[in-house]
Amino acid sequence: AAKQQAAASEAQVAQAEANNVRAQSDLARYTQLVQKQEISQQQYDQAVANAKAMTATVEAARAAARAAQQEIAQAQSKLAQAQAMLRSSRTSTQQVQVSQSKAKSASANVDRMKAELDQAELNLQYTTVASPVNGIVTGRTVEVGQNVQPGQELLRVINLDDIWVTANFKETQLAHMRVGQPVTIHVDATDKDYKGRVQSLAGASGAILSLLPPENATGNYVKVVQRIPIKITFDPDETKGHELRPGMSVVPKVWIR
Repeated sequence: AAKQQAAASEAQVAQAEANNVRAQSDLARYTQLVQKQEISQQQYDQAVANAKAMTATVEAARAAARAAQQEIAQAQSKLAQAQAMLRSSRTSTQQVQVSQSKAKSASANVDRMKAELDQAELNLQYTTVASPVNGIVTGRTVEVGQNVQPGQELLRVINLDDIWVTANFKETQLAHMRVGQPVTIHVDATDKDYKGRVQSLAGASGAILSLLPPENATGNYVKVVQRIPIKITFDPDETKGHELRPGMSVVPKVWIR
């Protein structure tokens, strides 16, 4: 549109210049004629006015042409800027894509390194065998530097915070015995009395619970008093000194009243 307007302005300039040339020529001719008094002063004045008007028209046409050229220059400048921005935008898009690819690659490397770190930490944990409870090591079957196999027994840990007494009372002594009754436990090794409670009564006699239960011979009707395992636990803080050991001999006394 700007180029069409510029072309029209150039055409108007050419037309105005042609009209101006003719008007100036008429003015020169009318000047000679008025001097010879061959035309009236009014005709001469009209020729002068027409010449001035044509000159002004030429200037106006030239100004319009210059304005059109400026508009063309501005449009071309804007076009160049738009093209530069388009090229920059394409370059930026490519840079963004490259940056995104680098970010994805870096993220994948981070995930891989994190997985390797987790595996290394897990392998490091395998180098330490931790006991599930606190206690005293006994029955150790390995030495430092010895190779071991999965499932091999290395040692035993005795938890001295979880000690109880298994008392085999006669079945005739259980008539008034109940869970929760207080118990006095005399330990021969320390020659001390400890306080405890009846925690549970076994569901069968010791003979039935043994690895090889005895069987009466045919025709043997002798009545044998059976013994029932009773689990007795120590009261809190009774074993905090860790004086007792599994397997020690004790004499329990259950207070049924």
